[in-house]
Amino acid sequence: MLSFIFISFCLIVAGLGIFLLSKVQRLKEKDKQISALKTSLEEMDEQAKLIMRTDMELNKTQEELDKKISGLDILQKLSRDISTTLEEKQIFKKISNEYLEELGFEKSLAFLWNDLKREFHPCLNLGYGDVESEKIKITVNADKDYYLDLIHSGKTASSVFVPNNFLTKDKIYQLFQVRSFIICPILAQEGDQGFIFVGTQNIETCITEGEQELITILANQIGQTLDNARLFEKTWRSQQELEIKVEERTSQLTQALEEVGKISKRKSDFISSVSHELRTPLTSIKGYAAILLAGKLGSVPDEIRSRLEKINRHSDELVHMVNDLLDISRIESGKVNMNMESLELKYISDKVADLLSEQMKTKNITFSSNIPDDCQKILADRSQIERVFINLVGNALKFTPEKGKISINAHRSGRVIQVDITDTGFGIPEDAQEKIFEEFFRVENTINQEVKGTGLGLTLVKHIIEAHQGRIWVKSKISEGSTFSFTLNAA
Repeated sequence: MLSFIFISFCLIVAGLGIFLLSKVQRLKEKDKQISALKTSLEEMDEQAKLIMRTDMELNKTQEELDKKISGLDILQKLSRDISTTLEEKQIFKKISNEYLEELGFEKSLAFLWNDLKREFHPCLNLGYGDVESEKIKITVNADKDYYLDLIHSGKTASSVFVPNNFLTKDKIYQLFQVRSFIICPILAQEGDQGFIFVGTQNIETCITEGEQELITILANQIGQTLDNARLFEKTWRSQQELEIKVEERTSQLTQALEEVGKISKRKSDFISSVSHELRTPLTSIKGYAAILLAGKLGSVPDEIRSRLEKINRHSDELVHMVNDLLDISRIESGKVNMNMESLELKYISDKVADLLSEQMKTKNITFSSNIPDDCQKILADRSQIERVFINLVGNALKFTPEKGKISINAHRSGRVIQVDITDTGFGIPEDAQEKIFEEFFRVENTINQEVKGTGLGLTLVKHIIEAHQGRIWVKSKISEGSTFSFTLNAA
């Protein structure tokens, strides 16, 4: 019986041991689960904290971004306003309290350096009284070297960062009576430079890099606008000076032209008067010479006859010169009326060639004429335009050596016909080509010494062409010949 009880007790103890071991095992497993759960909870807590920090940073970034976008919008409006003026004094007046407050500041000052006076002078004052701003101006000029160094470095000073070798934050806080600030250089390319200060007394306001960038952009915009205004002012002053000089020069030229006109009129009147006075004695000289040559006063010895013939020939030359002078004088004074009519250009060309044909044969000159069908009709005075052709072809004949060539060509451009008279003569020096149309001008060379002339033919031709509303010019090279060109209106 006792053995049974003992066995039963052992079995019970064994059963309890197994049960306790099972319990311990389950407790260990529970501890592991609790430990794992605790670790998981800690990780979740860290993640939650990370999410919260990230959310806060995102919110802060979003706020900063919204603030920057708002600031850029305000800055765009402000930039547009200050860009509308080209007057330097008006630029800073465009920066108002409204813009400043929207940017988050209630105080602002701007100074520009005056190089002549060697001091900063204020050009913007927002949020300060007269006494305060004057005190700040005096202190700024006392510390001007610090501000000049800041301008030359191109760096920005703020509550966030103050460059080396600049004033301390505390000194700036005390001077400008603010808790946050930005000082940014105004770097104009033309003229004096300076700086702009913005600040706030708000304890909760903290200057950010974004706000610093906005003020930097504003300072750059002010610098560019100052450049534009100064360039405009410089251009305007130059224009005013130029206009004054032009007016003075125009007045001088007008007076000179009036004087030239008076001199020209006196010259024309003198030439006309002298030419008329010369005609009477020339007529007498020529008449008496003709009587003597005709033998009406008796026979004339050969030696005297040859001299009388020279008198007669030179008298003809003088009469021709007097007539040319009178014609030039009449055309200049407008006393000659051009009888404009439709004429055949080829007919005039052929007529002049026929008139000078004997002289061309004598020198064995080859003559050609090329007048296209669309250049046949010209509007001109018959007698005057014939004189032009006779003078120009006659000159070409004089200065073209034997076996040379002379040609008349024409081409049309719209309502204008250009006539070119070309020769293979000795040519005209370049420095004389502008002068050959002046009265009595003759090129100084051995050829002109052999060829007689008054130097009035081309002057007369020029006046006749200009009276036809045309123009005349020459192109020539020594030993290659010359081309005289003139224009006439088509009929």
